[in-house]
Amino acid sequence: MVEQAPPVSPESDFPDASFVEDNTGGEGRFPPRGQPVIRGVNGIGLWSLYMKEVRRFLKVQTQTIWAPAITTLLFLVIFSVALGRGGREVLGVGFPTFVAPGLIAMAMMQNAFANSSFSLLSGKIQGTIIDLLMPPLSEGELMAGLLGAAITRAIAVGFVVAGAMMLYPGVSLAMAHPWAVLWFGLMGAVMLSLLGLLASIWAEKFDHNAAVTNFVIAPLAMLSGTFYVIDRLAPAFQAVSRANPFFYVISGFRYGFLGRSDIGDAGAVAMAALGLLALNALLALGTYRLLKSGWKIKN
Repeated sequence: MVEQAPPVSPESDFPDASFVEDNTGGEGRFPPRGQPVIRGVNGIGLWSLYMKEVRRFLKVQTQTIWAPAITTLLFLVIFSVALGRGGREVLGVGFPTFVAPGLIAMAMMQNAFANSSFSLLSGKIQGTIIDLLMPPLSEGELMAGLLGAAITRAIAVGFVVAGAMMLYPGVSLAMAHPWAVLWFGLMGAVMLSLLGLLASIWAEKFDHNAAVTNFVIAPLAMLSGTFYVIDRLAPAFQAVSRANPFFYVISGFRYGFLGRSDIGDAGAVAMAALGLLALNALLALGTYRLLKSGWKIKN
């Protein structure tokens, strides 16, 4: 006759009852079902996403960091030779010194856009977007990680381009108002990072992203007063320039170096600084709402 084992209670299926979720109101090892484990900001996940994006553009730093310095230096050489002959001065300084800050800011903005516009778009095209959506990151943390990496690239490009500019004869990068250099450089990088993220959410292929770059970003950057002062334009074109947010980034950044700007006096520069902050806040809110809705990402 075979001896039967005594019945086993459900709790004995687990060697340690403290690992069992307690649904009766007692304290268990795990939180109740549906209660989030990570509370507040997921710092580890946010930092991991940020470092992933930074390492991505550093792996090809010849293209993402050093190439913009060479391209921008060529702009400086060409325009200085074409427009700066005969000791031409603009805003009381030599033409190379006048145009150098604008070229630095333009390079920073263009690379911030290029970095943030690539992340989500490449994931959608390659089918790896799930790697960004599945980790326990909120929409705000996802946005912060992508924007932080794009701003980091913009700052790195700014330092490299500035170093290249200092090698050119006749260029002085002495700062009259360091706060303006920091503020307008940061506002420009944030603005283009947000625009790049919006473009990557909307775009479905690289041609769409290239269309935004060629028909929106490049014209706004070239018509921002980088190579001229808008006082020499017709009144209608001056009004168009003053409606271009790139103009305020370029001119405010230049004000930090030269102490003079075609925006106006110090009060007008301060108003432009606050206006860019308000614009970036609106862009950030719109980007967050789009990420939250999952439009063209989760649908």
